[in-house]
Parts: sequence; structure tokens; C-alpha cells
Amino acid sequence: MNTDFVLEIAAGLCLVLGALMSLAAAIGLLRFPDLLSRMHAATKPQVFGLLLLLIGLALQLRSWAAVPVLIIAWLFQLLTVPVSAHMVGRAGYRTKHLHRETLSVDDLDAVVQKAAAEEAERRKADAAEEAALAADPELAAELDAAGKADEKPAGKLKGALRIKEPKEAAAKASAKRRRES
Repeated sequence: MNTDFVLEIAAGLCLVLGALMSLAAAIGLLRFPDLLSRMHAATKPQVFGLLLLLIGLALQLRSWAAVPVLIIAWLFQLLTVPVSAHMVGRAGYRTKHLHRETLSVDDLDAVVQKAAAEEAERRKADAAEEAALAADPELAAELDAAGKADEKPAGKLKGALRIKEPKEAAAKASAKRRRES
């Protein structure tokens, strides 16, 4: 047997197997039932299929000059596919585009529930501040005057309404705005 013939067979085998792996990824992407299964089908076989295609291409070209370019192409794919899969999975989780009954363990549920509770508490505090501002015209006038002095609207003074004395509230809010600027 000739070395060229063996390399041709190996290159052809790698190209066919790589194409089949990429085809399996595409079919899985279309046929799997939920987001997480599709995400798995789009990442794992696709990266391995690309590796086989690049190996087959390197064997076909038989040039050492092409090997660094092929390695860089595969490394970029290897680095970007997990990040994109993570972002798709995260977006799917946040928008509730997954079937919870297919999950065996949901590690993010406690974290998401805690973040939702903190967000609700923050919104409640903001609503209370707005109500206090509407109920106390003197405080609103002082905060508005402090806002005009710094050329910032008074509506952005977070936390100033929790302080009882209006002058102290205006001074602290003005200092906070200067730090944020």
C-alpha cells in the first residue's frame, strides 16, 4: 500500500465522519423537543464534527503551512461555542422557554427566586419613596431646589426620602449625585 493512498482514505473518512456529525447536530437541532436538548445537539457534535472536517482537510492538503490556520479555526470554535450555548441557555431560563419537568435538578431556582424577591423589595421601597415625596411638599421643594442647583432632576435622588430632615436629605443627595457623576 502506498502512503498517499492511506492518507487519502484517512482524509476521506475524517471528512465523511465530520459531515455526518454536523448533519446529526442539524437534525438534533430541528428534532429535539426543548431548548436545553437542542442546545446540546447544536454544540457537542458540531464541535467534534468540525474537528474531524479540519483534520480531514489537513490530511488532504498535506501542507504544514495550513495546520496553524486550521488549529486556530478549531480553537476559536472551541472557545465560542460554550459561551454562546451558555448565553442561549441563560436567556431560555430567564424567559421560561424550557420544560421544568425535564430537569432533574434546577440549581438556579433558588438564586432566581432570591433575585426576584430583592427586585420586588427594591420596587416597593422606590414606590414608598415616591409616595413620601408626593405627601411632603416641603421635602419635594427642597429636593427640587437641590436638583436645580446641580442641574439634575430631583426624581433621581434615591434614598434621600428615608432621612427625616429635608436639608440634610438634600445635602446628602447632592453629594451622592456628585460622586456618581
